[in-house]
Order: sequence, then C-alpha cells, then structure tokens
Amino acid sequence: MDTGLKMKKRQFFAGWEVTPKDIALIGMMIAVIEVCKRALDFLPNVELVTFWVIMFTLFLGKKAVYGVIGFVLIEGLVFGFHVWWIMYLYIWPALVVITLIFRKNESALFWAIISGLFGFLFGAAGSIPYIFIGTMDGGLGNGFYTAFSWWITGIPWDFIHGIANFVIMLVLYMPIRKVMKMMQ
Repeated sequence: MDTGLKMKKRQFFAGWEVTPKDIALIGMMIAVIEVCKRALDFLPNVELVTFWVIMFTLFLGKKAVYGVIGFVLIEGLVFGFHVWWIMYLYIWPALVVITLIFRKNESALFWAIISGLFGFLFGAAGSIPYIFIGTMDGGLGNGFYTAFSWWITGIPWDFIHGIANFVIMLVLYMPIRKVMKMMQ
C-alpha cells in the first residue's frame, strides 16, 4: 500500500479507537437515550433523543455515532424494523455529523436553533424512503407524490417537534454541559 494512502487512512480513522471507558460511556449514552425516550412516549413528538445525541456528540466526539447505531438497533428490536426504522439509519447519524461540524460553538441559543430546525425538518428527511416505496408502485412521479404527501400530512407534528426541541435544548443545554465538563 502506498505510504501516502496509509497516512490518509490513519488520519481518517484517528479518534475512532474505542477504549473500555468509551464502551462504558457509549453504553450509558444508549441507556440514557432509551430511558428518556420511553419516559416521554406519552407526549407526541416531544423527545429528548435530539438533545442527548447533540450533547453526547459534543462530549464523545465522533465516537457518539457508535451510541447512535446502538440506539437505532435497539429501537428496531423493540418496535420492529419498518419504514420508520430506515429513516432512523440516516437521520440520527446525520445529527451527529451536523453536531461535529459546529462542535466549537458553545451557545445555548445556537444549539437550540439547530435542535429546533432538526425537529422541523425531521418529517421532510423522514419522507425520503417513501420516494422509493411510491416509485415501486407507480414510477418516480408517484414516488415523489407519496413522499410529499407523507411529509405534508406530518407538518403539524413537525412544528411540535421543532418547538419542543428548541425549548428543551434552551433549558437543559447549560446545566447538562456544565455536568459533562466536570466529568471530563
């Protein structure tokens, strides 16, 4: 293998090594997210998953993606693997990537806006699998119609999701960040 290619490969994988401490933290991340999700299941589109994915990504860096994968797998095992699960495969890792891009920002308002936008756009992002489902049933035009219909129907719930995410992040960001900084 070319030495330059080896160096690029090492740089890409730098920081992905998992220590026993990381395994424990990732396990706790999954547990906290799952418990909080179950605790708020009775409130439609009010969840702490977005908050915790952002906070754990800020705390663990790119290793948080392991926790997100664990969370998504557990969700599939508990509720079954269906269309909603397919969107979880890309929506939650995308939030990790977004958080990593802006990780230097420490403003509660900034993270509340990111969290709120994520909630507002959750339905639009989640409609992508329906393009393929509709396409199988009647061509590409039908695929876009299916996805668009699914998204439009859920817009009122996306507003609840976005507002709840914004408020939760605004209220909890500073105290949880302070505790997480003490733990480092």
